[in-house]
Amino acid sequence: MVVMPANLSATHAAPNRILSVDILRGLTIALMILVNDPGDGRHTYAQLEHAQWSGLTLTDLVFPTFLFLVGASIIFSLANRVARGESRAALARNIVRRAFTILLIDWLIALFPFFHVTQLRIYGVLTRIAICYLIVGLLCLVTRRAAVLLSLAITLLVSYWILMRFVPVPGFGVPTHDIPLLDPDRNLAAYIDRGFNAFTQSVFHTGHLYEVTRDPEGLLSTLPSIATALFGALAGLWLRRSTAVQHQGSLDLALPANEAKREALGRTEQAVQTPGRTLAGLVTACALCLILGFAWDAAFPINKKLWTSSYVFAAAGFSLLGLSVCYGLIDTLRLERRSKIFRAALWPWLVFGSNAITAYAVSELLIEAGGLLHFSDASAIDGRPVSLWGWIYQHIFAHGHSTSNTSLAFALSYVAICFLPNLLLWRKRIFLKV
Repeated sequence: MVVMPANLSATHAAPNRILSVDILRGLTIALMILVNDPGDGRHTYAQLEHAQWSGLTLTDLVFPTFLFLVGASIIFSLANRVARGESRAALARNIVRRAFTILLIDWLIALFPFFHVTQLRIYGVLTRIAICYLIVGLLCLVTRRAAVLLSLAITLLVSYWILMRFVPVPGFGVPTHDIPLLDPDRNLAAYIDRGFNAFTQSVFHTGHLYEVTRDPEGLLSTLPSIATALFGALAGLWLRRSTAVQHQGSLDLALPANEAKREALGRTEQAVQTPGRTLAGLVTACALCLILGFAWDAAFPINKKLWTSSYVFAAAGFSLLGLSVCYGLIDTLRLERRSKIFRAALWPWLVFGSNAITAYAVSELLIEAGGLLHFSDASAIDGRPVSLWGWIYQHIFAHGHSTSNTSLAFALSYVAICFLPNLLLWRKRIFLKV
């Protein structure tokens, strides 16, 4: 747990913090809750649903944006902790502890409320975040050289494409020859998911797949998701170049002497980067990622459920677009200092972003808790009892006539409800660090 001043100006002045990252994180977690919890899943706007298979909607961009920001935050977290004098060993222990805590939270949410271990879904959103945070965090602890991190990301994406495109799927054949490329059930990722799930069922007597025959947060597709977090880390490195001079050398304390010396020599030849140049770099990277993503789509379709390599580039491009807009308005133009209205508009997203994992966990637990209560409802289509949330939706929002608008209104109201615990923590200046 960390206690910090709860206001925009104090947060902006904190060392090694980029306010636009915090704001974008808050927007992303709010949007994640919105798309996860419509009033009626049969009536939602197309952009508030995942693409059924290949393709891209606004909803498909939410999770990779959050994962991208996890990678960016790793850079700032390491900088701050090293500046406080923490050793490399202490940093490694902290990364492992936080990853395990996120994983534990995901499994507790999955098991809530009856805790039937045999029904545990080992995969999940927070599970993927935990794995990516662990791997990228440890990698950045070893090296923060942009060329190395970029090479690792590209290697992961090309390797994943080779595996999905050329490796025969046992029992089905070679993609594009015997089976269609990215066939929903007859692809290598789905085959590995089924095999791993059979293993956990046999050995640990638990496990199930979200979509029965496959899982959107499966084992093999975690490889390209690591690349998403690495792209975020690269963005974090770029953003740090525009921070104050006194913070430029803080990361070196955790580096081996020879690497620290090399980075120190490199810095003496380079001036502090201006916000304008930082913004230009973000926009350029955004354009490049979008071009690569949509160009690769022709050979390796953009697909969120398989986290394809083209999807990684396209999603990173849109993440950079959102970051560019936030950085331009907030960290370059400093509009929150010039306009009280703009500052007030930023505040809810900063509150959401301050305890993002807490907000997500609360949203999941509230939905589960509401599902435990059932009421007889004559207005129900099939005549069966409805959950608390179903009753609220039908009688307060839909009034027996469900539409995309009423479904969205419920989702917006639910986001507001999930905002309240974060608001309480914010007012008490409590920032939970899992």
